[in-house]
Amino acid sequence: MEETNVTEQRTETVIDQGNTVQKTTALETTANYPRQVLIARIIQYVFGVLLVLLAFRFVLGVLGANPLNGFASFIYSVTGPFTAPFFSLFGYTSSTGVYHLEIYTLVAMAVYALVAWGLAKIVTINRAQTLR
Repeated sequence: MEETNVTEQRTETVIDQGNTVQKTTALETTANYPRQVLIARIIQYVFGVLLVLLAFRFVLGVLGANPLNGFASFIYSVTGPFTAPFFSLFGYTSSTGVYHLEIYTLVAMAVYALVAWGLAKIVTINRAQTLR
């Protein structure tokens, strides 16, 4: 695991026998968590993008977007593999271009949000709580 030195400098002004003296103190600590934090943030970013795309899919479905439109087609094709495991959960029939409430998309969003949270916690599990 990569260690990173963190240096914090504190400067204070001290008056000693009528003379003003600046005293600088350097505190150096070693932390081994930045790589873990970076990985956790990458996980959160990737899943955040996925959740935004799934939210677009949900809104497009509720509004009855035309699936032949380029944007709607892109959103449906990109998010299709991520909603597929949940599609048969409620026994819906596939219908695009008409108003439909995609509950399975909301379930997918909740599941992927929990997966992202869990993965980020696993990556940072041995990180000291005071070093947030």
